[in-house]
Amino acid sequence: MVTVEAALALCSLMVVLALAVGAVAAAAAQVRCLDAAREAARLVARGEPDRARQVAASIAPGGARVEVRVVGDEIAVDVSAELVGRLRGLTVTGRAAGVLEPGLLGGAG
Repeated sequence: MVTVEAALALCSLMVVLALAVGAVAAAAAQVRCLDAAREAARLVARGEPDRARQVAASIAPGGARVEVRVVGDEIAVDVSAELVGRLRGLTVTGRAAGVLEPGLLGGAG
């Protein structure tokens, strides 16, 4: 009887461990998306929209989608990525905003 209880306890422990590892992986991917969005917004604000997409793609998780919007002097960058492996179907996002540097109004986009 103790053997069955130990087996059930080990199975439960493995499930909890798998969930914890998945949560850490999802949090890490979300932080990478946020960092990528922040860096892209900073580069677009400086007038480097093409470089912003390249840098954001290199920081974000693989296969991430980078969307840059410039409306007037306001910048909005969204980076989203679908997680792979056992977390398939879960999408993490990062969003950042900024303002164009003086003299760049209408120059980036």
